[in-house]
Amino acid sequence: MQINDTKNVLRWHKTKFFPILKTSKDEFKHTAFIGVGGNVGDTKKRFDKLFRYFLNSPLLYVRKTSPILQNPPFGYLDQEDFFNAVMIVQTSLSAQKLLKFLLHAEKIFGRKRSFKDAPRTLDLDIIFFDTAKFMQKNIIIPHPKWQERLSVLLPLYMI
Repeated sequence: MQINDTKNVLRWHKTKFFPILKTSKDEFKHTAFIGVGGNVGDTKKRFDKLFRYFLNSPLLYVRKTSPILQNPPFGYLDQEDFFNAVMIVQTSLSAQKLLKFLLHAEKIFGRKRSFKDAPRTLDLDIIFFDTAKFMQKNIIIPHPKWQERLSVLLPLYMI
């Protein structure tokens, strides 16, 4: 599928693990929607490696993934297109501990934070955590401005 306007081209991509659907597991307390993004290197391959990394973790269970959306960058525009997807995971971690786990995964996959909206190997965001709504110093749930970003809305729609 491809969506065109005068400036932007959006494309869907599939890999071995995007999209995927599995049955839920009752042993986990929480459900979280995780935004996955990146635009440095072989991002689609990295997404599959991330899926395997999550698969090997006893801390969460990947229940569902969207197809991968290729879309133009926003903010800082002088960079490659982004690839974005959404994963639904189950976990017994709190939202804060899940965030810590995701930040560690970003680091493992080579994430460097240089400036706002910079190119990145991997970006992981908690979009939703159960039905929780809260704002703390390092975490806001639901993720700010999720409803304004096609890179989140379209994968959510496809999931």
